[in-house]
Amino acid sequence: MFTHEMIASFNQLETDLYNYISQNTEKAAYMRIRELADETHVSTATILRFCRKVGCAGFTEFKIMLKMGLEDKKKTVIKSPQHSITEFFERTLNNRELEGNLEEAASAISEAENVVFIGMGSSGILAEYGARYFSASGKFSLYIKDPHFPIHKKFQDSSITVVLSVSGDNPFTITQINQLKQEGSKVISITNNRLSTIAKISDINIAYYVTEERYQSANITTQVPVIYILEAIARKISIVN
Repeated sequence: MFTHEMIASFNQLETDLYNYISQNTEKAAYMRIRELADETHVSTATILRFCRKVGCAGFTEFKIMLKMGLEDKKKTVIKSPQHSITEFFERTLNNRELEGNLEEAASAISEAENVVFIGMGSSGILAEYGARYFSASGKFSLYIKDPHFPIHKKFQDSSITVVLSVSGDNPFTITQINQLKQEGSKVISITNNRLSTIAKISDINIAYYVTEERYQSANITTQVPVIYILEAIARKISIVN
């Protein structure tokens, strides 16, 4: 509802007003402008200026925005973990294309001397897990979380990159991929669909196709398919080696 740019533009009185509204949204959405002014100890002029800074023509429009935000929160329905996992298994587990992609990825990784895992957010956590799991399975791997981390050219020539991203469009991850590809590293991506930017610029893409879920502004899409794919590839590599 409030962007970084909006918050940065607030003066002290407007910041106090923002803090009150953020902590009392349900109450503020049904208050008169005078009631809000008395509650926050600011003038009605300050409230109107605040409304304009957040993109509303006046206080009435601002209250509508607050109410719409409350309705969106109420509409959020989080699926059971069983539903998400079942969805993955039904859509992809018996898919011959998925099995073929897993085999192709395992073969490519087996030929590389090293594996570099990258990802951001929850994908970054799983990328770190993937590096640990692959190394435990006999394939030296590392996870790089810093998009500006320097990688020696000799290492890049002998490595393969595994990219994890739910959306497949994270700009920081795309920047990392671009740098690695320019140095000759082959890229394998694991994304929620194959139409994303990261999927398109990868040499091999493994898509798992589950319904993307969000709670407020956070992406809570299940990561169980990613764990399955990582472990399946690692086990195939162990068999090959």
